[in-house]
Amino acid sequence: MFKSKLYFTAAGNSTPLTTKIPKQFPAISNKGVSYWLFGTSTLVFGIVVLGGLTRLTESGLSITEWKPITGAIPPLNQADWESEFIKYKDSPEFKQLNSHITLDEFKFIFYMEWSHRLVGRCIGMFFILPAIYFWSSKKISPHMRYRLVGLTALLGLQGAIGWWMVKSGLDEQQLMERQSKPTVSQYRLTTHLAAAFVMYLGVLWSGFEILTENKLLSQAKVDPEYVKTLLSKLGSPKLNGIRTMAWALLTLTFFTAMSGGMVAGLDAGLIYNTFPHMGDDYLPSYNELMSDTFARKEDHSDLFWRNIFENPTTVQLVHRIMATSTFFAVLAAHTYSLKYRTIIPRPAMRALGGMMGLVTLQATLGISTLIYLVPIPLAALHQAGALALLTGCLSFCARLKRVRPQAANQILKALKNTT
Repeated sequence: MFKSKLYFTAAGNSTPLTTKIPKQFPAISNKGVSYWLFGTSTLVFGIVVLGGLTRLTESGLSITEWKPITGAIPPLNQADWESEFIKYKDSPEFKQLNSHITLDEFKFIFYMEWSHRLVGRCIGMFFILPAIYFWSSKKISPHMRYRLVGLTALLGLQGAIGWWMVKSGLDEQQLMERQSKPTVSQYRLTTHLAAAFVMYLGVLWSGFEILTENKLLSQAKVDPEYVKTLLSKLGSPKLNGIRTMAWALLTLTFFTAMSGGMVAGLDAGLIYNTFPHMGDDYLPSYNELMSDTFARKEDHSDLFWRNIFENPTTVQLVHRIMATSTFFAVLAAHTYSLKYRTIIPRPAMRALGGMMGLVTLQATLGISTLIYLVPIPLAALHQAGALALLTGCLSFCARLKRVRPQAANQILKALKNTT
């Protein structure tokens, strides 16, 4: 801690006082912050996969109450289990679909949903407590403080969205309005999925940024020429078109994953289990894609958008189109970037090569999940593959990102000290 002497004059006398200068927030966050963020993103990745398994095993409606604190404790004795089972018996899912299940079978679906909620609570603790420490010890840059506040708010909102989603499958009135069996609304399911994906991407992007800045700072002392070359490439206007392409790929991949959420919410993967055909032809008939059954207004003014979002056949077709588009977009980007590999940083080119492998794996998993009638292991892998592909896209974007001016100044100072 630095010290300085200040002199105050009172009644003609000068008295020296020693004061402490407050420690400032650094221009570049501590490297340990990036490791914590990567750990958080790993947990978020895991809970997305666990959430998919919870849905695939039809366990999501087994807990009919939202108790953020006391809900962390599972039933501890036979009386507790009987009490939870009685609550479940009063739900639409039990009455219409699961009236045959026993207490032991109920325990399985209960533990699936309880585990999902417990991991969510653990993520909250794992994120918030270190955030408080890093903030109070001033190991994060000023702009990162605001980002952490936003991510914390999103984390809390995600819990509320999760209950809002579950509630849609417990409300008999809503089920009647949707003319649906006891299941959560596909809109709310996709909103829940989107919030998880945004949280994951936000945490991971922050981790990439901090790690890259720290690497450049340390490399400036070891290999200054490499750092100078990389900074020059990242600051070049020639990369603007490549950056736009990278963000477009990330956006397309994100919305393709969200269309997959709509497929999952409607169980649309259980129909037309062939590829590339849907039935005897490549496309179902227009009357099936734009069925009057899904319109709720007398003038059918909602015919188009309701079929797009509520007709399982149309929803599956939309997902197929978006998934195929994503595959060929990544392929085209990879081919196009080879012509400009001299101006694209090597780490970015490696990330793009990884994307090509991930999108191929994801397409294979998607087709296999469809033709094998959505087996749980394949479906879970397909959902994990969507997040893995998004990770690849974000990594590509991160490796093309210009270094922040505040961080660049620190790196340039380090370069000057080595020359």
